[in-house]
Amino acid sequence: MSSSILEVAGLGKTVTDATGPLAILHDIHFSVAAGESLAIVGASGSGKSTLLGLLAGLDLPTTGSVRLLGQPLFTLDEDARARLRGEHVGFVFQSFQLVGHLTALENVMLPLELRGETEGAEARAADMLARVGLSARLRHYPKTLSGGEQQRVALARAFVTRPAVLFADEPTGSLDTATGEAVIGLMFELNRSAGSTLILVTHDRSVAARCGRVLTIEAGRIASDEILAADI
Repeated sequence: MSSSILEVAGLGKTVTDATGPLAILHDIHFSVAAGESLAIVGASGSGKSTLLGLLAGLDLPTTGSVRLLGQPLFTLDEDARARLRGEHVGFVFQSFQLVGHLTALENVMLPLELRGETEGAEARAADMLARVGLSARLRHYPKTLSGGEQQRVALARAFVTRPAVLFADEPTGSLDTATGEAVIGLMFELNRSAGSTLILVTHDRSVAARCGRVLTIEAGRIASDEILAADI
């Protein structure tokens, strides 16, 4: 039985704009083992964020397949893909994606409640916020938090469900350098503690170097697939 948590075969994505068909990804093949940390890097417009959306089943490909946790994503309907993500996947985005009318605590409780895990949800959420240094911000709304604090709430929300896979899309893109470094360090610390598989899109090579493997995308194709010495 394969130990891969993610298997990608022949993945391609083409869209149509005013000038006609535009190929964004071409014939992508790779797999990711459970517990691995993979950075996907490339220039702006290379297709790396499109690839991440396909890996998570947030978008549909033109060609090819993705198996996530043994499930062929694109044979599942939208509801089934959403259930798979809700049960096994965490997300961290550049834009934080917090719910504005919910407090920090309520934002972190939300994925637990959506899974029907209401018993003990508040305590688990409060514990995760404590782990990211926000015990004093439980009742604060996103608009009253700094960018770094909002991203730490997003990290707590991503890890509170103990996901098998964490997808992160430019998680420091909206933060200053010092805050971004602190958030990245925290993300790797939480990921090691959870034993999750990390798949990270970033333009920052220093962030990518903290992963165990770096996949470079150029013009929608895999240009290199490099195994690094170890996670940092």
